[in-house]
Amino acid sequence: MSVEGTWDLTISTPVGRIKPVVEFRDEVGGLTGTARGTGEEVPLSDITLDGDRLAWNQSITRPLRLNLAFAVTVDGETLTGTSRAGRLPASKVTGRRRTAP
Repeated sequence: MSVEGTWDLTISTPVGRIKPVVEFRDEVGGLTGTARGTGEEVPLSDITLDGDRLAWNQSITRPLRLNLAFAVTVDGETLTGTSRAGRLPASKVTGRRRTAP
């Protein structure tokens, strides 16, 4: 399974919906990625793909300084799962891969 490409995410948080864009690239040595949203671009770390289960971490500074851990299940061109920030409750994550122009 490949998760390479650009994904439009929606994260349902207690303070509203956030719509970041993440990009995964399959490079020598494994997956790399970046996330863009709320005026910043951050690298993804600890990216793992095990079957249809994808996980990664990222640190953000806007709207708050948080370390986020994502755990999602990929089903073709969509994904669903959760994002967790420390001890805060998990937030629901959904996403759809963009089609190439």
